[in-house]
Amino acid sequence: MHEPFDAQSDPPGEIESAVIGYLRSHPDAADTLDGIVGWWLPRQRYETQRTRIEAVLSALVARGLLRVSGLPGGAELYALKEPPTTPPP
Repeated sequence: MHEPFDAQSDPPGEIESAVIGYLRSHPDAADTLDGIVGWWLPRQRYETQRTRIEAVLSALVARGLLRVSGLPGGAELYALKEPPTTPPP
């Protein structure tokens, strides 16, 4: 489950923008207050940060901290890169 949206820590207008942005992306969406707080707002935040998240993942792969594997259909799977094993002395 996603972390709840915290209105106290977000700048004025951000919640309104997030709700309207979600509804523009999903025009047939409808939900309760709990659904909006629990799913729409966190999802909208993550979707708008997708490009930034992708850049961070690419940088982590380039630094050798993550590995990436291709999946059928073209998606990529990211995981922690295991350190090389050193043979015992």
